[in-house]
Amino acid sequence: MGVFTVGRLTSVPVRSAVDLVGAPTHAALERWGLLDDVGVVEVDPELSDTALTQEAYDLPLETLANCVVVAGRREGVERVAACMVLATTRADVNNVVRRRLDVRKATFLGRDDAVERTGMEYGGITPIGLPDDWRVLVDADVAAAPVLVIGSGVRRSKLLLPGAVLAALPTAETVESLGR
Repeated sequence: MGVFTVGRLTSVPVRSAVDLVGAPTHAALERWGLLDDVGVVEVDPELSDTALTQEAYDLPLETLANCVVVAGRREGVERVAACMVLATTRADVNNVVRRRLDVRKATFLGRDDAVERTGMEYGGITPIGLPDDWRVLVDADVAAAPVLVIGSGVRRSKLLLPGAVLAALPTAETVESLGR
């Protein structure tokens, strides 16, 4: 397990290449017993952005998923969620996410804030290893994907895994029409 091939990428189980994932990502995968079920593959960090990765590694667009971090406030309490959507869509922050968080207004975390609070590199943020009190909203199409290419916590690699693994994360919620 943990060996997936998508386009020109072939992964190895994370257990055999722990140095390729961010520290929070590794800790979460280890805690959840997924080191053998999730794959990792090294990529050129200059090509880590979705469109560049897709082109450079000949990846079908429907295999790429992005993680965006969104926050809002309710009664002075911040509510944060990581949203996993296919690269062919955008997270519906103004409607679906705002309602799920039960906030008046939801906005994307700024780049520096997201990096600091996740402990991950920009362009490599993944829902695996986020703070335990953050919700993970997974679009239903992401959850149904047989294999996905997502961030690993660092720009120099990607995780390859079935969407069902994301949907089964302890803080995950599968959401219809999260991506539009």
